[in-house]
Amino acid sequence: MSNKMVKIYLYTRYERFWHWAQMLMIVVLMATGLEIHGLYTLFGFEEAVEIHNFTGISWLITFWIFVFWAFTTGQWRQYIPTTKKMVAVILYYSWGIFQGEAHPVPKQKEAKHNPLQRLTYLILAVCLLPIQMVSGFFYWSYNSWQEWGFSFLSLTVTAAVHMAVAFALLSFIIVHVYMTTTGHSLTAHIRAMITGWEEVDEAAKIEDWEKKAG
Repeated sequence: MSNKMVKIYLYTRYERFWHWAQMLMIVVLMATGLEIHGLYTLFGFEEAVEIHNFTGISWLITFWIFVFWAFTTGQWRQYIPTTKKMVAVILYYSWGIFQGEAHPVPKQKEAKHNPLQRLTYLILAVCLLPIQMVSGFFYWSYNSWQEWGFSFLSLTVTAAVHMAVAFALLSFIIVHVYMTTTGHSLTAHIRAMITGWEEVDEAAKIEDWEKKAG
């Protein structure tokens, strides 16, 4: 007999907007970026460049709005990394989930992300995304490098860094999409990011794992 599921309001409207808007912008950037590099023809080179540049600038602006929101609402605390129960979470995703075990870190409003998610999202927010945005900005402003005193920069290196991070982000998206299927049903996590309401096991022991875990 399956355990009873209860709903908790976990994701605010802004969080859901930011999540889906960012996903859309990343997909557009990847599609146009690959076309710019000659992999296929979809929009045409010039239009692909215009769409890529516009979306990239839009992404940069919305990212800093998100950073402002996170710090003014206190939600930045959701991304503080911790090693507590990290091993338990890794073992769960590599073995326990296939044995029907309960998640070692149940979701709750005060701790929406488990230790593995916190570390991953932190690396994205403070490393990969800034590198991608900065390299993209310099790529976009290549014709102004000499005027700005940045003639020492290498376009080849800038392009290589930009493309390498793009593939790193693509890898994250593939894993992220897979992880959305690991809820109590195939689409449970996706529905939660649409409606804001996450279904959790009523029998799950909700505890302040950050303070109590060893």
